[in-house]
Amino acid sequence: LLIALIPFTTWVVGTFIGPTAMIVPLAVGAIPFFARLVETAIREVDHGLVEAVQSMGGSIPTIVRKVLLPQALPSLVSGVTTTLIVLIGYSAMAGAVGGEGLGSLAITNGFQRFDNRFMLVTVAVLVVIVTVVQVIGDLAVRLLARRG
Repeated sequence: LLIALIPFTTWVVGTFIGPTAMIVPLAVGAIPFFARLVETAIREVDHGLVEAVQSMGGSIPTIVRKVLLPQALPSLVSGVTTTLIVLIGYSAMAGAVGGEGLGSLAITNGFQRFDNRFMLVTVAVLVVIVTVVQVIGDLAVRLLARRG
């Protein structure tokens, strides 16, 4: 995807190398993924609740605001967590092709200099970042599910 979007990225940002240029393919990859997670979260909402609000004369904005979003919120937060974790992986891979960040650090200081210890530390840092995001996301989902 990074390579396929080089012409589009150059048109949008003016370059296809660097952290600013990596935002375009990362967004193009993440937005449809997140949209699918949102769709799944909203489809999981009990249709009976929606019908009940409709039968009481609830408008579409009311249904969205008072039924769909509150009921889907734990799944939406879980989707945000999953998307963030995927973006961390994508950004590390983007670093290997000029996007800077931890991926670039692992390639230039670890792989190209044959410093396996440095590469392993970089991977460990990525694992810690992903774990922290996952734990915070899971905690938020549990709190929201308990509240709802």
